[in-house]
Amino acid sequence: MTDILVPDYGHSTLAEVLGSIASAIDPQTFTPEGNALDLPIARRYVLVMVDGLGHELLRTNRRCAPYLAGLLNGARSLTSAVPSTTATSLTTLGTGLVPGIHGMVGYSFRALGSIINALAWDERLDPLTFQPHQTWFERMTAAGIMTSTVSIADFERSGLTRAGLRGCSTFRGFTDEEDSTDRITAVVESSRAKESSFVYTYERRLDHVGHGRGVASHEWASVLHQIDNWIEQLRASLDPSTVLLITGDHGMVDVPKKHQIVIEDDPQLAGDLDLIGGEGRLRQLYTTTPRAVAQRWAKVMGERAVVCTRAEAIERGWFGHVGELAHDRIGDVLVAVQEDWAVMTLSKPKELNLVGQHASLTSVEMSVPLLIDAGDH
Repeated sequence: MTDILVPDYGHSTLAEVLGSIASAIDPQTFTPEGNALDLPIARRYVLVMVDGLGHELLRTNRRCAPYLAGLLNGARSLTSAVPSTTATSLTTLGTGLVPGIHGMVGYSFRALGSIINALAWDERLDPLTFQPHQTWFERMTAAGIMTSTVSIADFERSGLTRAGLRGCSTFRGFTDEEDSTDRITAVVESSRAKESSFVYTYERRLDHVGHGRGVASHEWASVLHQIDNWIEQLRASLDPSTVLLITGDHGMVDVPKKHQIVIEDDPQLAGDLDLIGGEGRLRQLYTTTPRAVAQRWAKVMGERAVVCTRAEAIERGWFGHVGELAHDRIGDVLVAVQEDWAVMTLSKPKELNLVGQHASLTSVEMSVPLLIDAGDH
């Protein structure tokens, strides 16, 4: 049975989060209709983005995270964007737009005639023109809401931040990701800086340990427990009237070595490819013969993947409405891998060491929670 969860763009995805927050903080400026997720009205909001926190993963591991698990009953169930990967999800969150409009269509995809890595960035690309649309940080700041980002210091001037998360009033960077005290202090102080405020803070350790050790590992469970502890401490430190939200950008699937399919090992897969983008769970293939390539891949992969052309993916709504900016960045052929398989390439040898992977449209990768601790509301 095919496991494909297409985002319900406009209703219950990461694209609706910041617009709903803005409307909850200032319903006169942003109108109540903008609060698609029906968040409580409050003057101050804090959002914790936990990279790799999938909804199903949290439910399965609820004993490791008692505070977060306690918020599951009142949580909103959201979907990531497509692909279910950080660069796409965070840009979707920041802009409130679908990938087909903001153009950050994956972890790696075609631009400048080659494959670019959206996390590492390419200095030839101007983030403001590569993703030209206004972010919700810019909109809220213009409306007089104090917007702050508390994140890893090196990210302040990164290409991804400047493309999809730009426009906050202040950026407070930290270098020690294990030290929650400084982070909590920065978030609380930023939240109290003005009567109306929004603070966004990013936590990446769960994703890192998932890639390296897998989501079934003791190490992953331990990191989840640590994150649960500091977020609970954050809640206790915030003013009771401040609403705290926690979400994730994607889930993750452990891929055993024996289920890694290497493109270069099979001539039927490797033939007629100009460029290989995406990642193991969702490959984006660039070719001048998309129909022939898609047919061969579908035959080889069988039930292990859903294979379609760009036109078919667009028709199915994977990327939402697709504009001119994003169209040619999307692969000519998309390979959405199922179950615990992955399609690897020798051109990215380090990726062969990944245990946990994501980017496909399975429910475990696509479903993310929106946990709400409304304080005294």
